[in-house]
Amino acid sequence: MIAVLLVGGQGTRLRPLTYALPKPMLPVVERPMIARVVEWLASYGVTTAVLSLGYQPDAFVDAFPDGRFAGVELHYAVEREPLDTAGAIRFAALDAGVAGETLVVVNGDVLTDLDLASLYKFHQGTGGAATIALTPVEDPSAYGVVPTDPDGRVLAFIEKPARDEAPTNRINAGTYILEPSVVDGIPSGRPVSIEREVFPRLVGQDELYALDSDVYWLDTGTPERYLQAQFDIVRGVRAPCHMPPCVKRADGVFVAAGALLEGEVEGCAYVGKAASVAHGARVRDVVVGASAHVASGATVRDSVLLPGAVVREGATVVGSVVGPSAVIGAGARVSSGSVVGAAALVADGAVLDSARHPV
Repeated sequence: MIAVLLVGGQGTRLRPLTYALPKPMLPVVERPMIARVVEWLASYGVTTAVLSLGYQPDAFVDAFPDGRFAGVELHYAVEREPLDTAGAIRFAALDAGVAGETLVVVNGDVLTDLDLASLYKFHQGTGGAATIALTPVEDPSAYGVVPTDPDGRVLAFIEKPARDEAPTNRINAGTYILEPSVVDGIPSGRPVSIEREVFPRLVGQDELYALDSDVYWLDTGTPERYLQAQFDIVRGVRAPCHMPPCVKRADGVFVAAGALLEGEVEGCAYVGKAASVAHGARVRDVVVGASAHVASGATVRDSVLLPGAVVREGATVVGSVVGPSAVIGAGARVSSGSVVGAAALVADGAVLDSARHPV
């Protein structure tokens, strides 16, 4: 199978983390998100993945310089200007020379345990031009809502309806199977949305199908869901997936080689290679990246410290993300979904509440 990964967006909802790295390159328990996506594709026999790139493409090339990962050949298709979702698919397929193939298309910021083989088999059985994977959500208003008939034929594709007007809570899960006719039908030379233009056209032609699934699915696009992605792996909520080399203590805490834990580390926690938690520090329900440090008297809860982050004496971090090599000053408080960017400094005694720093 051949896959196209849509990874060209700017990740605005995760700024300022995405000033330094594109969203799919952000680590999820010490492993780039895109690596986890490619590993999932490889497990279902995908042999080639075309990365549709736009924002900071060099980050992907630098991460996988030999053009292979997990046994999958990687092709880099770099847009000169944004072409939207369908335009990006067409550009990537043509650039890689795979426009005549049946394609698996995935959003690179979605983590899922979807059975891709079942989706592909269902698609072949319908004879349709395209198939969408569906997943249930509590509030469908932020997504494309997809009502179907009993055979899976899509009756409408309703992009971001008001919550009380959505005909179903089954939404577009960001994984598609597309026949070559779909790619051929995408207009060239301008941005084209697959959600607002291509899928509605296919509905009108009775060529669009969808398959529902209740397996694990997470759109990682907000700070809250980025945090959740980390803890779902550490807690084992997801199907078994790659953890960095580490030892699981009797109390369930994961500790990597060279980590120094002198303070309290409790709950759902992973402490990365050469990271340290000083005597008198308190850490609970966290992911502490490689070489990060929590100083004496500091408290970190329900948070992620990316590699090299430092939380100084007496500081508190709760429900937040601290970027790589960022420093939280002594006595500072960072809470309520705050995001601190790479190498940023939060001053001693400062208070960040639901804040982005720097803006």
